[in-house]
Amino acid sequence: MKSKRSIPALGAFFVAVALAVAGCGSGGAVPSGDVAVVGGNPISLRAVNHWMYVAAKGQAASSPGSPVIVPNDPPNFTRCIAQARAEIPALKNTPAKQLKTDCQGLFQSLSGQVMDFLIKSYWYQADAHKLGIHVTSAQVQTALAQAKKTQFTSQAQYQSFLKQSGQTEADILYRVLINQVYSKLTARHKQTVTPAAIAAYYAAHKAQFGTPETRSMRIVLTKTAAQAATAKTALQSGQSWKVVAKRYSTDPTTKNNGGLLANVTAGQQDQALSTAAFAAPLNKLLGPIKGQFGYYVLQVIKITPATQQTLAQATPQIRTTLTTQYATNAGTAVDAQAKKDWLSQTKCLAAYAMADCSGYKAPKATSTATPAP
Repeated sequence: MKSKRSIPALGAFFVAVALAVAGCGSGGAVPSGDVAVVGGNPISLRAVNHWMYVAAKGQAASSPGSPVIVPNDPPNFTRCIAQARAEIPALKNTPAKQLKTDCQGLFQSLSGQVMDFLIKSYWYQADAHKLGIHVTSAQVQTALAQAKKTQFTSQAQYQSFLKQSGQTEADILYRVLINQVYSKLTARHKQTVTPAAIAAYYAAHKAQFGTPETRSMRIVLTKTAAQAATAKTALQSGQSWKVVAKRYSTDPTTKNNGGLLANVTAGQQDQALSTAAFAAPLNKLLGPIKGQFGYYVLQVIKITPATQQTLAQATPQIRTTLTTQYATNAGTAVDAQAKKDWLSQTKCLAAYAMADCSGYKAPKATSTATPAP
């Protein structure tokens, strides 16, 4: 769970993703009634089932009218199959084998997200304890009160959110606690966005803060120099580009629109055409010009100069970019350290195994998203 999540955002924390083929994990050292042990601390089946219900509620909320399917009875998924048939009439006659596959896929998706949340919550708290980082109950209550004040207009609205999301006040307090712990951990990796860093970013990405020169032109492309010369003569005699391009041009893109190529940047077209066009004065008829595809007659009709923001103008955008980048780097560092410290001490039942579990082996292949029952 990342820092600075709003309370409504927490309600949608678990959103189903593409379903993956199950991998292998360790199946030992986990007491009965639990699905994992993290450094001696159990994660109970009851807790996982509760958070899977929250996850399923969040998924259903993203598709109005969808039933809340909780596939929490592996490996046979008898209840999930029965629930799917009962709540989705269109699946009444669907073979059990297909529904089992769907339930399995949904289980892998939801349980993987739940396990990641619960395991990392342990990891973050354990690392915080090692580092002497403390979050008091008063700090949690203050953070929750501020979030409620920002996101809800009344206590009734907040209670409605709890009901709709399937969460309890204790769930929200726990998530705020983990948020606070995570924020304190990432703060230890805080980087300051300095003027020097902004200037270095600007120098390395200068093209991002400007636009290149563009030119609009009219062309006629012919197979031979003689044909191009004939087209040029026709234009000089007063015939319109629309008539001349349609009669003489072999270019399928422009022959039916008066030979127009609008807002072209250097190097975007045939090299010979581009070189000539970006050296040409405005409104001068040029050609024949030999190119890769034949001979061109050319007239530049509009020049839009290049633009370039100054360092001062680009600074606000760069500051935002670097702030986000530094925050991502801090989160990556926290996760990497937590994994290093606790992965080997995280044991999971095979059915619930995922990347945060010791001994987990990633699947060799992933399936495409399977429609949820």
